[in-house]
Amino acid sequence: MNLTHIEHLGIAVKSLETAISYYENILGLTCYAVEEVAEQKVKTAFFKVGQTKIELLESTDPEGPVGKFIEKKGEGVHHIAFAVEGLQETLDLIAERGVTLIDKSPRKGAEGLNIAFLHPKSTFGVLTELCENPTK
Repeated sequence: MNLTHIEHLGIAVKSLETAISYYENILGLTCYAVEEVAEQKVKTAFFKVGQTKIELLESTDPEGPVGKFIEKKGEGVHHIAFAVEGLQETLDLIAERGVTLIDKSPRKGAEGLNIAFLHPKSTFGVLTELCENPTK
């Protein structure tokens, strides 16, 4: 398994507009991309802090994963994402080691990355995302 770095931290918010304002006007960061990922029923906004990104997540459907998260837990840290080389091989290895996968194979995520999630019941309560840049 080859995790290379923390790719991003996902933060669930009720309003991208309000949250972007906080990150830009209070923290002095710059939002460099806003994107909708229809398959995941979410709009995202990205900020960069050093090598790591912050991904704000606003649900586009209350029944989507982020909508359900906010309903149950409120706004806050939703997941941690690690960059990995060889995503499918990593998923296979992690499954062999007994971790429950939400995604048994990669799917498309924001910023053109291939992504897969590990179930928080197997990761000490932390929703974990693995990301691979298909162009590398």
